Amino acid sequence: MSNGAAQTFVCSPQWRSNSLFTLDHDIKKTSEVGMRNRRPSLALSALLVMGVIALWFFPIGDNNLPSPTGAPIANVTVPELDSAALTGETKFNERCAACHGANAAGQDGIAPPLVHKIYEPSHHGDQSFYLAAMRGVRSHHWPFGDMPPVEGRTDEDIRYVIAYVRSLQRANGIE
Repeated sequence: MSNGAAQTFVCSPQWRSNSLFTLDHDIKKTSEVGMRNRRPSLALSALLVMGVIALWFFPIGDNNLPSPTGAPIANVTVPELDSAALTGETKFNERCAACHGANAAGQDGIAPPLVHKIYEPSHHGDQSFYLAAMRGVRSHHWPFGDMPPVEGRTDEDIRYVIAYVRSLQRANGIE
């Protein structure tokens, strides 16, 4: 070996046949496993397609519900308002009434009433109103959707609107 001659390795026929068998066996085994793994995904795909078809012909929910009317949701008694609440009423009518309705009574299909037990001070404190006006709020008590931030409002505007809403709430037994 030290004479610099190239070494030649010859594989015996037995080694070749064993390795071909092993390679062939591994390929078959891999493809069988692949087919077994595809069967559940095919079944899930078929279920998904059937579900989509079922929803197309049988939609979820009642499509016969009346459309939103914008009618007041709450009956609101309006008290005599002090000067802060009067200013708040003006600010409310400028920026809030388009959604929350006259006298914060809400509007069917549009926005909730603020004269409602849900908005009593012990559940939704004044800070909740500030945050809702400044940042908007995700829908969490009513099915009206998210409230966007109120554009062009000031902290002082919000303080007056809160005074107005709290006056309405007290006059309607919400404290």
